[in-house]
Amino acid sequence: MFKRLMTTGLLFGMAATAPPATAQGCAPRDYIVDKLENRYAESLAGAGLQGRSQALLELWSNPESGSFTVLLTSPEGLSCIISHGSDYFAIEQKEALEGDLG
Repeated sequence: MFKRLMTTGLLFGMAATAPPATAQGCAPRDYIVDKLENRYAESLAGAGLQGRSQALLELWSNPESGSFTVLLTSPEGLSCIISHGSDYFAIEQKEALEGDLG
C-alpha cells in the first residue's frame, strides 16, 4: 500500500513540475528569438509575467504573413514554444470614455 501511495505521489509531483504538454521545443531565449526574427520575420507583439513563477509569456507575430508564436520563458532564460499558428490579427484597444456613467 505504501509503495502505491508513494508512486502515485511521485507521478503527480513530476506531472505538476513538467513543462506544458503542448510545449513543442525549448531552447535558450536568444536562440528562439533569433529564429523568430530572421526565419519568420516575427516581432514581439505583447508580453506579461505569469503568476508567482515570474515566467514571461510572450506573443510574437508577423501581421503580413499572419504567423504567430507564443513563448513561455523561465527566469533562468529557457524559452518553450507553447503554441504557433497562422491567421494572426491584432485587436485595436478602445480608449475609455471620460465622463459620468450615471
